[in-house]
Amino acid sequence: MPPCEVQPQPYQSLPYEYLQQVHQAHSGYLGGKLYRRPLLLHQGHMQWLWDTDGRRYLDLFGGIVTISVGHCHPKVVEAVTKQIHQLWHTTNLYMIPSFYEYIEKLAATLPEPLKVIFLVNSGSEANDLALFLAREHTGNFDMLTLGGAYHGASSQTMGLTSLSTWKFNLPTSFGIHVTMCPDVFRGVWGGAHCRDSPVQTLRSCSCLPGSCHAKNMYVQCFQNVLESSVGKKVAGFICEPIQGVNGTVQYPKGFLKEVYDMVHSRSGLCIADEVQTGFGRLGSHFWGFQSHGVMPDIVTMAKGIGNGFPLAAVVTTREIADNIGQAKHFNTFGGNPLSCTVGSAVLDVIDEDGTQACSAEMGTRLMQALAKLREEFWVVGDVRGKGLMIGLELVTDKESRTPLPREEVAGIAQDVMEAGVLLGTGGNHNNTLRI
Repeated sequence: MPPCEVQPQPYQSLPYEYLQQVHQAHSGYLGGKLYRRPLLLHQGHMQWLWDTDGRRYLDLFGGIVTISVGHCHPKVVEAVTKQIHQLWHTTNLYMIPSFYEYIEKLAATLPEPLKVIFLVNSGSEANDLALFLAREHTGNFDMLTLGGAYHGASSQTMGLTSLSTWKFNLPTSFGIHVTMCPDVFRGVWGGAHCRDSPVQTLRSCSCLPGSCHAKNMYVQCFQNVLESSVGKKVAGFICEPIQGVNGTVQYPKGFLKEVYDMVHSRSGLCIADEVQTGFGRLGSHFWGFQSHGVMPDIVTMAKGIGNGFPLAAVVTTREIADNIGQAKHFNTFGGNPLSCTVGSAVLDVIDEDGTQACSAEMGTRLMQALAKLREEFWVVGDVRGKGLMIGLELVTDKESRTPLPREEVAGIAQDVMEAGVLLGTGGNHNNTLRI
């Protein structure tokens, strides 16, 4: 490992075995299931994490695409410390300076007319509010989402999520229609020039320059759903610019632009879920939707917005936002002084540290190196992504693209962790390493 100037504090809390007992007795979460022996972490600094034994790990998962500027970044810590001694919480029924300072700064990162902001606490909550806004503004009910999407785990957003791993045997938010995932690696159609990525699939392609058969076919599938499953008007369509939980799945270039046009032609709104793709992570643009050349009506964001602090946002137009004034809408913790201070500090650090440019340069360099592993090892079926949002899909056979079994992927993740590097896993088959 490269050296690190920070030495961790000695761990002085409860013993590991006792905490495991507490977890089994009282925790409602399935935490710690990633490795055979769950990691007990107690300190972080930038790209590093330390466990309770003082062992250092290189964090290439970032708290599930959440640590956008580094663990405990000194400038963020300084801003939080100052604010927590000044004012922790009141209510957004009052005017609070840090709230207005932050939303003005956040609005400046988005194009016109996306300038009206609602602050909430999580990505699920942001997408829940976006769904409500789309239905309230249009007066329509039907929503469309892509197969393989993840948009949250609330009772409403669970309906927008279309990954079997995250589905329960309960009715969730009727009126939502799932369309085919335009996955050019694993899907029905794909090719060698489809993705906006430094690395393309190994699938053959006979498309002429400027044309994409895969894109045309996936657009047609979306059109078929519009013609067969919904009315003449829809409430909207929600989509991640790159699917995160599904294993960094990218769509054919031009797909989103045509789909947005079809949704708008039916009076629907288009929602860009930037929970994982926003804040410069993709390198080429600050927001993922910009890399597709589209203009959404609503943008949702969370995770990297607060570098791990519970903060999220919905950004839309004044016309759409004003619909919420027909009845009272309130969020107790949304936009409190502490969260706004964190969000503002994160934006400052992204700018000052050149984080977006780093994502572009280092992400391209890393993907090209991973592509060499694909040439060398049969188990590496695909390398994809953009900036520092990367997926490495593991297979048993490159021709059939058969997913590597979950237990073997878990074994690889275990070995990587024991070497001191933390990765995530994802995809409906859980066979993609997420970086």
